[in-house]
This record gives sequence, C-alpha cells and structure tokens, in this order.
Amino acid sequence: MTLDDDLTKAVQSDAVNPDVAQQNLGLILQRGGEELALVKVSDRFTVCFTGEMQELPESIEAIAKAQIPYTTSGESSIYMEEVTVEAEKLEAAMVLARESENTTFASHVYQVQDNRETFVYLANQLTIQFSPSIEEDIKEAIAAQFNLKHLKPVQGIPNTFVYQLTKESSENPLKIANRLTKKPEVVTAEANIILRQECFYHPTDSFYPQQWYLANKGGSQLGINSHIDAEKAWDISRGVRSVVVAIIDDDIDINHPDFQGEGKIVAPRDFKERNFLPLPESDQESHGTACAGIAVAEENGTGVVGVAPGCALMPLRDTGFLDDQSIEELFEWVIEKGASVISCSWAASAVRFPLSLRQNAAINRAATEGRKGKGCVIVFAAGNSNRPINGTIYERGWRENIINGPTQWLNGFAIHPDVIAVSACTSLNKKSVYSNWGTN
Repeated sequence: MTLDDDLTKAVQSDAVNPDVAQQNLGLILQRGGEELALVKVSDRFTVCFTGEMQELPESIEAIAKAQIPYTTSGESSIYMEEVTVEAEKLEAAMVLARESENTTFASHVYQVQDNRETFVYLANQLTIQFSPSIEEDIKEAIAAQFNLKHLKPVQGIPNTFVYQLTKESSENPLKIANRLTKKPEVVTAEANIILRQECFYHPTDSFYPQQWYLANKGGSQLGINSHIDAEKAWDISRGVRSVVVAIIDDDIDINHPDFQGEGKIVAPRDFKERNFLPLPESDQESHGTACAGIAVAEENGTGVVGVAPGCALMPLRDTGFLDDQSIEELFEWVIEKGASVISCSWAASAVRFPLSLRQNAAINRAATEGRKGKGCVIVFAAGNSNRPINGTIYERGWRENIINGPTQWLNGFAIHPDVIAVSACTSLNKKSVYSNWGTN
C-alpha cells in the first residue's frame, strides 16, 4: 500500500464508536478513557472573542451574561462569555452569534447527565493521541479533514498533540472527538472542556494555642495523636527559604503580616488577571490566604504559625475555572519557578471528574521533572462531600433529586498516582464528618 493509499484511508475512515449513536455524537464526552453522558442546557450558550471582549449583536436578547476566563497560550486570551436567553430563542441567538464577525466560536452549554449542577463549557481545542509510527502526512490529513490547526505537542505523552478548531470546522469538539476516537490511526481524542472550580477548606483557628493540629497535650476535646507533633519537627528544622511551597487557590493576600519577611514570597502569579499580584478582590475571599497560612505562616509573634514557617511561599491565583490549558499553565509555572511542594485545596465542581490526557501529563511532569529534576510533592484535598474519592454510593435525599440512585464519585486529581490526597480529621483524631475518603 502506498502513502497516498494510507492518506485516503485515514481521511475516509470516519467510523464512530458503535456505542455512540449518530444522534449522540455531540452528547458524549471522551475523558481519560471514559465516556461521560451530557445533556444540553436549554437556555444558555457560550460565545468566544479574540483580542478583547466584544459586544454581541443587539438582536440577541440576552437575559444575563457572565465572563468565563479562558487562556489559549501564553498571554493570549480568548474572551468567553456565557449568555442566557429564553429557551425558545436559543438556536436563533446562536446563529446570530456565529454570524458576527467578532465571534471565533459559539457553543451550547452542557450538563453532566448524572449531575445537573455541573455545567460543562466547550473550549475550541482538541487533544489527539495518534497510534505509534503514524506518518506526519497522515496526521496532517486527519487534521485537515476536520479543519483543525496544530498548536503544540503534549509534553510527556508520545504522539499526542493539541489542535484548535477554526472558522471552517463544521462540527463542535465533542462530535469531532467521537469521530476521531474510532479511527485506526487514533488512540484517543478529547475535547477540552471548562468546569467551575470548587474550593474546599475554610479554617477558623486564629492563634497558635488554638492550633491543636500542630501540637497539643490532650484534653476533653483532644484525642491522642490528633496532632502532627510539629514541635519535635521544629527542633530539627522550621523550614528554609530554598524550600518553596506553591499554594494554588482563588486568591492569596501577599500583604498579610504572616507572609512578610526577606525572601518569603517567590514568583507570585495571578492567572485570572494575568499579572503578578494574586490578591483577593473582596474581604470575603480568604480561602487561599488561610491555606497558605496553615502551610507557611511566619513565626513573627502574632497570629498563627505555619507548619513550615521558614519556607518560602509561591502564591498562585487561578481563574476559578478548570480546563486543560489552565492546568498546564499552573503546573508549568511551578516547574519553571522551582517550587518544591504544590498544595491544591480544590477540585472540579463535579461528582465524577476523570482527568484528561493533558491534565494527567501536567501533574506527572511536575512530580517527575519539578524541583530541578527531583520531582515536586503534590498534595490535593480529598473534598468535603463525605463521599469516596473513587467509588459508588446509592444516593437519595438530594435537593430536587439532582443526584439519585447508584452514583459513581470520582475526583481525578485526588486519585492521580503522583498525588497525595489528604482528608480532614477532628481534634478527637477522627475523620471529619464532611471529609471524603478512599484508599488513595
């Protein structure tokens, strides 16, 4: 068989997974080797602009609008806006949005079928993992068939590349991924999706005598070994500035007194505002500041003291949304700037969330290539739903039955083999009633 024959076969081979019926092509999400069923939201869609935020045509009667941060690469941002309209006007509004010269991409908004509170937003990117030994011409022919633009390889996964949809792409990323997945030249294909991020821990302790988890001598509400014996560790070391702890969260108040000191702050970054000041936008935003304080608050005679007060802090503010590109950017920054430990007290706002190829690879690279090749220690919170991080529970009693019957819970971040998943415990040395659990 000639190369031309191979090219023809690659383009004509448009078989779809037999389990994915033609009418469901746009309602199945390929994700981490799994297939997640989606449903369309009847009254909202997303529209993307490049360069800067543009106004939608006045003929689109929007009830509400909300911006969704989405970065394509480097400092170049795509401005994505969620638009709510009357349900009967949705399709017409999407046609008008797509016809606008300012629009680069418009899509339905989706929900996970088994969890209607999880909204799924489509980005205009696809990840394709090709079979070994596939010729470049065949890869190019497959990309050309769907009018895809090559963006970059996925580091850490051979024969895997990121592509971007173009104006000429006739189908959305879900449909294209499902068509690609059963091509013999393709191992798998995934649409890049965006989900809201859910933060976890909200501490209330303010002063060291109340920080029972660091050290305590027991008491009526203090169980044996309910602390980490920090004082004995401090006799050996309280941490040094060369050990940098990266806190990835919704905000961190780098002006807080507990984060002052020579060399305390290292390589801060705000990935939402695209600057170097990851500060809270309001007094109500304190999650990241509290998490950073527990880890590395300075020993300065006031307030709290962190587990490792001598270590440096790398404060990173995320966008509040999770997609392949944002996870890659966060972990690439940590690798390049030399963090030793990465702490993440958040997950996707979803019951079942397997990681994508790109997200898996980004975490693995940090665990194996970070810290100057020694590998970073990566910690994720298990979550606060009192559910397994990977397991099935028969659910009942949820509001409006949004979750009902046998339900598979999966936190892809917490079960990643390179991650240490951490549950919460009480001062009585028991699992906190709200904390998730699992063998991972």
